[in-house]
Amino acid sequence: MAERNNWPKLHNAMWPGVVGKGGDAEPPIELTTLLDLTAAASVDGVKFDGVDLFLADPHTSIDSSDDEIKRLADLVGSSNLAIGSLVAPVWPPVGGGSAMGSADERKRFVTMVEKACRVAQKLRDLGVRPYGVVRIDSATGVHEWAENPVANTKLIADTFREACDVAEAHGERLAAEGEICWGGMHGWKSMVHLLETVARPKTLGFQADMAHTLLYTLGYNAPEERILPADFHWENRETLEAALKKLTHALRPWTIDFHVAQNDATVRGSGTHDKTGRHCTVDDPQGKLDIVHDAGYWLRDDSGALTKAFQHICWDGCMFPNSTMTRQQTWNDILGTMIKVRDAHGWRQ
Repeated sequence: MAERNNWPKLHNAMWPGVVGKGGDAEPPIELTTLLDLTAAASVDGVKFDGVDLFLADPHTSIDSSDDEIKRLADLVGSSNLAIGSLVAPVWPPVGGGSAMGSADERKRFVTMVEKACRVAQKLRDLGVRPYGVVRIDSATGVHEWAENPVANTKLIADTFREACDVAEAHGERLAAEGEICWGGMHGWKSMVHLLETVARPKTLGFQADMAHTLLYTLGYNAPEERILPADFHWENRETLEAALKKLTHALRPWTIDFHVAQNDATVRGSGTHDKTGRHCTVDDPQGKLDIVHDAGYWLRDDSGALTKAFQHICWDGCMFPNSTMTRQQTWNDILGTMIKVRDAHGWRQ
């Protein structure tokens, strides 16, 4: 019997313990708790290989000292986990600023990217981060962007180019997350246009999250970019697959970071992260994706050949209730699905 694929490596995202939590929502879940749950997950002897991190309190301060970064590396390493991609806190509430805002706001945005790249480089130097990118977005809403789409896209692109300069100085790459709530990135055509406008493909790529990119096909916040017909019924897999092929044909060449996820095609978040795509558990009966099959549109090219474009893939479970996130079986089920994705679309080396 042939041995199972062991690449890409399988990661779990830590930010679902923070995003959409706090305030009037449920309390955040500690990083140590999520690390323990991730490390304990096991399916037929296969375990998660690593985690992706959110560089913001209460998990990891963006202003962490070298000693604190070393302690973080030791903490994750002690769980036999690697660190992959990092989320830069570019948003105004956590110290950043709009990428299309005032000069001061844009400066704060770039500063947050620079701080994130510093942490990323330190973790790489410590040997705990063998791969991964730094994730960003425009840190601005769709309605604000729509007030002057041409000028605002140009501003975002200018800011992203400054961020690319910073990333290159640290030996890092940036991935812009495609999500319908970010101005200038809220539709698939808008996302491609922004990436082409920045024109730094060696440094700035796309982060595809299956839950969010599904909503691109429905034209939420960008009805003129809708791919699926207005009278679409989810039982029609042939039409959905055609839409996913069109979407991935356009965005796959830019994709350098990939999130496996499920979505029920609704637009609802929680806490301060509302009005966006809702992630679902792998077994949610309302989930619209065939996770294993549909991941292949991102992990294989138009001819069906493996792209091997990234060394790890990550599960994103934002907006799960705390009762779900603190149940070990949740992560065993997720790991089981991630293994199936790798068995179908990975490789062995």
